[in-house]
Amino acid sequence: MNRIASRWRRALGVAVAGISMLSVSAAMAVEVTVWCWDPNFNGATMKEAAARYTAQHPDVTFNIVDFAKADLEQKLQAQLASGTTDGLPDIVLIEDYGAQKYLQSFPGAFEPLTGKVDYAGFAPYKVELATLDGQTYSVPFDSGVTGFFYRSDYLGEAGYDAAALQDITWDQFIAIGKDVEAKTGHKLMSLDLNDAGLIRIMLQSAGKWYFTPDGQPDIAGSATFKTVLETYQRLLQSGIYKQVASWNDYTGAFTSGEASGTVTGVWMTGTIKAQADQSGKWGVAPLPKLDGVEGATHASNLGGSSWYVLASSAEKAEAVDFLATVWGSDSDFYQKILVSQGALGSLLSAREGTAFTASDEFFGGQAVWQNFSDWLAAIPGVNYGIFTNEADAAVIAQIPALKDGAPVDQAIAAIDAQVKQQIQ
Repeated sequence: MNRIASRWRRALGVAVAGISMLSVSAAMAVEVTVWCWDPNFNGATMKEAAARYTAQHPDVTFNIVDFAKADLEQKLQAQLASGTTDGLPDIVLIEDYGAQKYLQSFPGAFEPLTGKVDYAGFAPYKVELATLDGQTYSVPFDSGVTGFFYRSDYLGEAGYDAAALQDITWDQFIAIGKDVEAKTGHKLMSLDLNDAGLIRIMLQSAGKWYFTPDGQPDIAGSATFKTVLETYQRLLQSGIYKQVASWNDYTGAFTSGEASGTVTGVWMTGTIKAQADQSGKWGVAPLPKLDGVEGATHASNLGGSSWYVLASSAEKAEAVDFLATVWGSDSDFYQKILVSQGALGSLLSAREGTAFTASDEFFGGQAVWQNFSDWLAAIPGVNYGIFTNEADAAVIAQIPALKDGAPVDQAIAAIDAQVKQQIQ
């Protein structure tokens, strides 16, 4: 009887110990919640990063929540404005153009990552756009580094090879466009006059923006802004583009072969390569440069986003460590998402991998990713401020007048007045 009781006590002790260990394990388990948009791009790359981290840290799992971009921004804005932190994620994706608006409008809402992430390894412009008062708040993700995607067969027919597109100005670009259309019947590009993207590209290529680093409008009195509008007006009046009014029309013009190409961000690569029958008929050239502007370059940006940790996160330590170790230093991870999703990250050390240096037969054997990553490192840093959307609207309102030949100084005065009125 005593032996039976002893066995029961030992069995009970083992069971209690097992329950205790399970309780400790459950208490140690952590789930990091991430908000992002586009499951095939941002979501897919985050899942790859999460799988890598969980493989090394089995007690940390991830809940990746996909939103439409506008819905995410609305939900994040509303919740931060309410002051309620319940329901906020641990990590959120924010478009770079909106970074300063969030950081300045909601001080203390995001965790500063200076000293926790090695920013020396990232493209400088990506670090600058998420820095406020000496603290950097994001782990940079994808770049919108720009280039001129072009149909090499069309331009070749007109007598232009890859060498002819190196180190050119916008005026030379316009002249090439006129010549290509005269010889082949194809417009050089498609252009939506309700979008200010090309103007933003030109501005940042010279290290300028709509605002000064301290947030004041840099429009009236800015020689660079005037040169940009003058250059854009010459392009508008040149007729080298097909005018479009929607995203599908814009991409359809060059993917169908009607137009010869487009000036845009690296993220357009996947859309172009989806046209399998056009393999070997495309090339990518550096961005044209503004003429007569000190500091003008052949490198610029359009779009891009970065990851932020919410200061209210209960899993802040794990969220920060995850971003720092995978997104902040794992070059192999960046090789994988480049091949799988066409995601060109901002970690410069990843450029040494084979995925970046490989030639691409679709683009006539060019090392396309290497070219884009080289241009990425040369993008001038600017502070996007908190009113980029308002400035875009003011610029777009003047595009019809510029196309009709209105004086540039008149357009600048109108843009400046509208921006100042909107930001009061």
